[in-house]
Amino acid sequence: MTTADTSALVAAAGLLACPECGSEFEVPTGVLRCARGHSFDIARQGYVSLLTGASTKMSGDTAAMLEARAAFQGAGHFAPIAAAVARTHPSGPVLEVGAGTGYYLAQALDAAPDADGLAIDVAKPAARRAARAHPRAASVLADAWRGLPIRDGSIGTVLSVFAPRNPAEVARVLTPGGQFVVVVPTPRHLGELIGPLDLVTVDPAKERRLDAALADRFAVVERETVEYSMSLDRVAVGQVVAMGPSAFHAARSTEAALAALPDQMPVTASVTVATYRTRPA
Repeated sequence: MTTADTSALVAAAGLLACPECGSEFEVPTGVLRCARGHSFDIARQGYVSLLTGASTKMSGDTAAMLEARAAFQGAGHFAPIAAAVARTHPSGPVLEVGAGTGYYLAQALDAAPDADGLAIDVAKPAARRAARAHPRAASVLADAWRGLPIRDGSIGTVLSVFAPRNPAEVARVLTPGGQFVVVVPTPRHLGELIGPLDLVTVDPAKERRLDAALADRFAVVERETVEYSMSLDRVAVGQVVAMGPSAFHAARSTEAALAALPDQMPVTASVTVATYRTRPA
């Protein structure tokens, strides 16, 4: 195995903070080392783990889930959602929390050619994939619920796409007036598959609860609904099941349920892309 390109980590090193003491890091040469001597090796796959202490309670996505998601995204089924994220005019540096494959961060960086990117995820298979997502995307293994290993006020745009979020930490790392772009499914998302495949449903109050959870620190400035029909074959439908929360919760035999579906079927993609700005202190 060849050693991955670490130039993105070199570029992003100044954004990161030591998870042990909060100090800044030196520019890496195979290792991140802070001013107080704490060091973190850069993996051969190009990411750095800044997880410390006891094992995190967050398990993140499995390698199989990420494989399915990469295949589904690579086929372009969620391209209109990625395009909507890019339309929020992300400014750098750009951070995606719960980045998974790094697909949405890569699209955001293409729309912001002068920006450096950071992908943070708690799952090691995700950190490996995100390290290859874009030449300007640095990949960090970390648990956002413990605290983002990022300097205060250093990030211009934070992305959260189908991912949990820690509002206090997002607000801390954003620059004054920075934007927080959140993508959540509507109750119509994948609606044609919910019954036949026993998928996890979306709470109709999800959008309202999101606004309430962010209200202390953020004000919504724009909201776009992205809804369209996808034509999916059984392979793509199987990827949808395997890549999301239903991979853990599906109660029926997926193989039998998939076999009962048509060879090709229309499936609705429906999400809300909301842009929030930090409130004045």
